[in-house]
Amino acid sequence: MKMDDVIARINELAKKHKSVGLTPEEEVERAALRREYIDSMVGNLKGHLDNTYYVDEQGNKEKLKKKGE
Repeated sequence: MKMDDVIARINELAKKHKSVGLTPEEEVERAALRREYIDSMVGNLKGHLDNTYYVDEQGNKEKLKKKGE
């Protein structure tokens, strides 16, 4: 499922939750879609950080290190 479709479905379920409530099946679906969205966003952020460099005062380019390295 494309992320646009996931977001659209999450929004549909949110509107329904506010108006009439969700069935147990819809609550499970909403939780799964939210997890999929969060996992996608975290993966994208990690990908960006893995390819991020900083330049020090002398012009040396260094890759960001993970916390604790």
